[in-house]
Amino acid sequence: MTETADDLSAPLGQDKPRRKRRLRLPFTAVQALAVLLGLFLLTFAGFAIFNKDPLGGEPMTRIAIRENGANKATDEKPAAGHAQASKQESKPDGKHDSQDAPKQAAPGEQKTVTMIDGSTGARHDVVIGAGEDAGDKAAAASAPPPVMAGINPKLLEKSRYGMIPAVADGLKPFNVYAADADRAKAAKMPVVAIVIGGLGVGAAKTTDAIMKLPAAVTLAFTPYGTDPGKLAERARAQRHEIFLQIPMEPYDFPDNDPGPQTLLTSLSADQNMDRLYWHFSRMQGYAGITNFMGARFIATEAAMQPIIREAAKRGLGFFDDGSSPRSIAAPAAASAAMPFGRGDIAIDVVPTPTEIDRALNKLESAARERGAAVGTASALPVSIERISAWTKALGDRGILLVPLTTAMLKSKSS
Repeated sequence: MTETADDLSAPLGQDKPRRKRRLRLPFTAVQALAVLLGLFLLTFAGFAIFNKDPLGGEPMTRIAIRENGANKATDEKPAAGHAQASKQESKPDGKHDSQDAPKQAAPGEQKTVTMIDGSTGARHDVVIGAGEDAGDKAAAASAPPPVMAGINPKLLEKSRYGMIPAVADGLKPFNVYAADADRAKAAKMPVVAIVIGGLGVGAAKTTDAIMKLPAAVTLAFTPYGTDPGKLAERARAQRHEIFLQIPMEPYDFPDNDPGPQTLLTSLSADQNMDRLYWHFSRMQGYAGITNFMGARFIATEAAMQPIIREAAKRGLGFFDDGSSPRSIAAPAAASAAMPFGRGDIAIDVVPTPTEIDRALNKLESAARERGAAVGTASALPVSIERISAWTKALGDRGILLVPLTTAMLKSKSS
């Protein structure tokens, strides 16, 4: 009987070591696991490739929006008080896909228009009143605002965005739409003008400024809001003079963005002119324009000069709010023989009653020294309250409160 090498090498008196058996799965089981894993990977890859979800699975909300009005697609009219509903799915770019939306919008319906910035590609939404019987959504969004009451039709020119200011028969908007003032009296005594800006967005604060401040206070409207023209019309009905604020590029743009259609130093003169016409068309009846922010733009001669020349050609004045010490607006306006004014003191930089009163006292002192001074403020409740109280006894102190146009003309003549 022969012994193997393992048997001979094993110590005496001990059993030979046993080999460990490896557990092996049948070949068919391995195949089954591989097939299952492959199917899982294929399913996952297919979902990732063919699923059109730009949000990567983030929650999406469907909102039902109801609109009143008739449907042009059918001859049926909805029952009184019954609304048409359309479902809209929110998209990451701010657009909406709608189903079963009425073809005709209700009168006075508001529209949200997405503006694309020409230099950065950034999108901005602005709400614009669609006017009455606006038609389909695309037409409503681009429909020009209605002409305001009390506007001289000769001083309007048609543009692709709507009616914009023009000069006709020797008449200029600066003179026609300037508020009434005793200019003979203003020439003999110190005068103060106050400009309240940022109006048109927020009906409540705009209405407060219109109704609570003296008529001699000038109101400056932004081109935004649901219906800035309607509020501007109300301001003119209360004998306020109005100016149009033009959004211009600040130094920290786009981190600090004035809004859609902002005039930019990176755009060509033609591109900025097209944007200027859009702003011009949002309302009528303004005597001039003023910068809304814009420290970089108003200090850049190549960008600012064409804007000044165009506004001067259309019979408007220009008011520099005084926020940019590098502004070239004054010499540009002088070269265009354009009425010009500049803000002297920002009244509510610190919006407390004490600080506002201190700023108003400085404005009064500046008027005594120079003969005319202009203050700027926003429509904060505290600002409106303090300015209103301050103006009541201003005449007793030998100073006349006048509209901005009167102060601009006095500064030019002195």
